[in-house]
Amino acid sequence: MNFLSKFLISLILLTTIGSDKKYDNKKQNRPNIIFILSDDHTTNAISAYGGLYKDIAPTPNIDKIANEGAILKNTFATNSICGPSRASILTGTYSHINGYYKNYKGGVFDNSQWTFPQELQKSGYNTALVGKWHLASEPVGFDYYKYHISRGQQGFYWDPIYNDNGNEVKEIGYATNLTTDFAIDWLNKRDNDEPFCLLLQYKAPHREWSPDKKYVNLWENEELPYPNTFNDDYSTRELTAGNTEMTMDYFCREDMKLSPPDSLNEKEKRKWLSYGFGRNEIVVIDKELNQEENKRLRFQTYIKDYLATIKSVDDNIGRVLKYLEDSNLEDNTIIIYASDQGFFIGEHGWFDKRFMYEESIRMPFVIKYPGVIKPKSVNKDIITNIDFAPTILEMAGVETPTSVQGKSFFQNLKRKKNKDWRQSMYYHYYEYPFYHRVQPHYGIRNERYKLIHFYYDIDVWELYDLKNDPNELNNIISSKGHKNLIRELKNELYDLKKSYGNNMSFDEMRNISKTDFGGLESNKKK
Repeated sequence: MNFLSKFLISLILLTTIGSDKKYDNKKQNRPNIIFILSDDHTTNAISAYGGLYKDIAPTPNIDKIANEGAILKNTFATNSICGPSRASILTGTYSHINGYYKNYKGGVFDNSQWTFPQELQKSGYNTALVGKWHLASEPVGFDYYKYHISRGQQGFYWDPIYNDNGNEVKEIGYATNLTTDFAIDWLNKRDNDEPFCLLLQYKAPHREWSPDKKYVNLWENEELPYPNTFNDDYSTRELTAGNTEMTMDYFCREDMKLSPPDSLNEKEKRKWLSYGFGRNEIVVIDKELNQEENKRLRFQTYIKDYLATIKSVDDNIGRVLKYLEDSNLEDNTIIIYASDQGFFIGEHGWFDKRFMYEESIRMPFVIKYPGVIKPKSVNKDIITNIDFAPTILEMAGVETPTSVQGKSFFQNLKRKKNKDWRQSMYYHYYEYPFYHRVQPHYGIRNERYKLIHFYYDIDVWELYDLKNDPNELNNIISSKGHKNLIRELKNELYDLKKSYGNNMSFDEMRNISKTDFGGLESNKKK
């Protein structure tokens, strides 16, 4: 046998050993993992983070996780929109690597690529996904799944339709409660000899913000407070913030819970309810009120419904916590609560997300790991959604492939200083013009400054001093005193963009935005 043959055999053996690594789950006492992910939940609607509604709409069960573990203050989405953020969470990579850039006509998530649930499953974990998926393809890496397939995989709040391990099933009830029911049912039926990883993913508080019946009339006779930027005039951001379709004028009749005439058939009813999506379609709730009064009434309807759906999410997290306690699983189970991105709840006069502004990109993230993460820990490191996968794997004692772009922040959670941790993050949003006409842009954020470049059919740069202007009202890009800073930030931005493997030209990036890749909400064949 020649040298080359011996080398190849050795290489094959090493590869096989590495890929088939055996885990003694009982001996290693590997932790269970419950990763709860909601949709569009801003930190400004979680009382542990403070904010305008902390006393009006507290979240005691999410707060409990934070108080008994850690709360992360600077966790950011790298592409602030549902599907792409979820793809980045699963793969630990940016959109331009995993190929899932946008929701609308964004194609089908490539489920043949590496994801952390696949790695956990391979290492001996019993894995399950329940709730919202929203990636167009079938989930891979799960022993069991049951995900929303109705309404373009957004799901319905009431009587939702699920894909239950390949079978279409309509369930009767409220989606947030049902999803928890199915998750607990799986926990009861799982293999108790294996550690488990459960992805529990709620539709709420996504649009159209339909509360459970018991919470419909919360704050009925109250006027909830308005964010201090509610009447933002976009005076230094006319071409960007001032040119969108996400103000209080763009709610539809369904959002406002208006009742269609009884005479309409189903198709006509759908069209009637969707009025408000288009330009110059402003929903008037009360004809006796003026324009400004109707604007405020629309906000009041929205914010009350949004917060009421979160009430149900928090209730159901309480159910999960109680289950772990009653089942003697609490001490060996990591529980995480996060959302796929932030959300505007009236700040700058908006709803939705997409922008690289703080309310949109800042993700809630609280974690409890008994005996490992000290209670009431606070972490302020710059962490992104591509870091979730390697962190979960490290906590499970599983190696992360070098192809993953994110870095584990497990040691950061244990209050160990990491001098090599990132000091800035790179962001990139591609979807345009539907929905909401937010211009594609990319940028960099460090501890104090944020630099953004809008590039689709405008060429606009924005610079914000987050220390002196935390609400991002004043674009100081033209300030003569910041020339050196701007040059430094641009250089770092280009270096970051390159280091993450995004070498696309502007034409290539624009093409991503305007191309119909199929998938959700596309007329192309899947």
